[in-house]
Amino acid sequence: MDKELFDQHFITLAETYSKSLAKLAFTYMKNMTEAEDVVQDVFLTYYQKKPSFQSSEHERAWLIRSVINRCKNQLKSVWHKQRTELSDTIPAKDSFSDSGLIEAVLMLKEKYRTPLHLYYFEECSIRETAEILGISESAAAKRISRARDRLKAILNEKGGHL
Repeated sequence: MDKELFDQHFITLAETYSKSLAKLAFTYMKNMTEAEDVVQDVFLTYYQKKPSFQSSEHERAWLIRSVINRCKNQLKSVWHKQRTELSDTIPAKDSFSDSGLIEAVLMLKEKYRTPLHLYYFEECSIRETAEILGISESAAAKRISRARDRLKAILNEKGGHL
């Protein structure tokens, strides 16, 4: 692929996936600024490496997996553990449609939060979710089911509902 064609594809890719990848990163980082930084780093890596994929689904899965891995690495870093948190951990009302729901989702363990996000927000099938997370389809389905149950319990405790 020549440079001009690749650049156009890259712009289209960034426009298509930036917001959804930032929301996914937010579920890990719990801070929108850091989530956006993670997504920017992933796109920079993509631009520098210029990987080729069999299909757009493989490309999307690579982006999602890269964001997840980058988030996990950043959360393990010494810098992240020693920094002081600012108060922008809860998204602005216009960032997400229901900040109460987002707060409840963020209260879930990562084990349940990620499959739930992939299934509902990224519209991945159970099979795609399982492949991205490297687990079986039945495990992915069970985690989504448990996440829904825990989410309902959290929202009921707070007086909210689904």
